Amino acid sequence: MRRLPACTRPLFALALWLCVSGAWLSPPAAAQQQLSIKPVAEKKIKELPTGPLYWRIETFPTLAQAQAAAGPAALAAEVSGKAWLFTLGPKGGATAGATRVAEIGPVPPLTAPEYLLRINHATGAPGAKTAVHSHPGSEAFYVLRGRLGQKTPHGTLHAEAGQAMNGHGADVPMEVFSSGTVDLDQLVMFVVDASRPFSSPAQLH
Repeated sequence: MRRLPACTRPLFALALWLCVSGAWLSPPAAAQQQLSIKPVAEKKIKELPTGPLYWRIETFPTLAQAQAAAGPAALAAEVSGKAWLFTLGPKGGATAGATRVAEIGPVPPLTAPEYLLRINHATGAPGAKTAVHSHPGSEAFYVLRGRLGQKTPHGTLHAEAGQAMNGHGADVPMEVFSSGTVDLDQLVMFVVDASRPFSSPAQLH
């Protein structure tokens, strides 16, 4: 076995110590990734339906059909190759011609001078996450693929593909992340106070 020149032995020993101790390991790429979040539909309304309210998720054969069926508190969008209709209303409702996917609620109560309804499409590799933030209202999730994680002062919750997660009330700090072994693909439904910033930095305590 070749011996290292004497002048290089200290450098080799240092490199070996750094590798074994982990001091030379770069942070995992996933830990540095942010979830990709894209708004796909939104509208402002002056009044919410009388309630308790639920998000009803349905699909249609085409986006045009979903848009034609959308009521005052509903949003249509095309996401991940499907035409979706998201309706905020009483439990147990149904839209003619639609295929029911999920119903999420009850939505935490909210009083505001004007309301913003928004649908986001969020994706990310395992380990990708948002910064800690809050919203002036609630958000609900439906997972298309992967595994969702949400950390709040109330604890950490998870939802698998095909499952929904109801939202917390306004101004609850949260961190949302991809906690599975495959990329996360999810739909996010918001009803928030339109007179306030949609998202604000926050801290988890």
